[in-house]
Amino acid sequence: MNKGAFHKLSYGVYVVSTWDQGRPTGCTANSAMQITSEPATIAVSINHNNYTNKCIQDTGKFAISILSEQSDPSIIGTFGFQSGENVNKFDSVAYELKGYMPIVKDACAYIVCDVIDKMETSTHTVFLGKVADADIFNQEDPMTYAYYHKVVKGKSPKNAPTYIAEEAPVQKEEKWVCGVCGYEYAGETPFEELPDTYVCPICKQPKSVFVKK
Repeated sequence: MNKGAFHKLSYGVYVVSTWDQGRPTGCTANSAMQITSEPATIAVSINHNNYTNKCIQDTGKFAISILSEQSDPSIIGTFGFQSGENVNKFDSVAYELKGYMPIVKDACAYIVCDVIDKMETSTHTVFLGKVADADIFNQEDPMTYAYYHKVVKGKSPKNAPTYIAEEAPVQKEEKWVCGVCGYEYAGETPFEELPDTYVCPICKQPKSVFVKK
């Protein structure tokens, strides 16, 4: 079976957010889809290991911030490569309340849902939500999963439903790769000459976590 066929499906890049006892939290997701139009319902798939899963279960609500191609890619790292149980992710990301839910400002649209059903798989919960509020912030093109990988050159967190472990390709020249999120440095300045204050643009980890491939 060639799992690469799964990458031919259409995916977006989203921040799924909710509340943790009055504190906003959330995670990066790439599996969200409209199920019905009347009433409007949306389904999202969240890994059991994601703290956001528990918070959605407790709150009974979730919101989807739809990221655009112009959204700051560090948002993906902030919500995708650290746990909301230990980090207040929204402390470093601007947000506003829409439909009483935390929404990332640097997004092109949002959808707020009330959970009306769910399906459990061995690794993920698929939450079905009835849309309570939705709107468009701007006309920027939404970021696709393919754009994130090919242009932003980001990697999927291991909790993502589309994650596929890949063998490292044979490199013709040495590359510096973030050991946390897999971001490959491609700047004009040689990596060794970057200041010690340099951080990964995706997951915000320091220069020291980069490894030479």
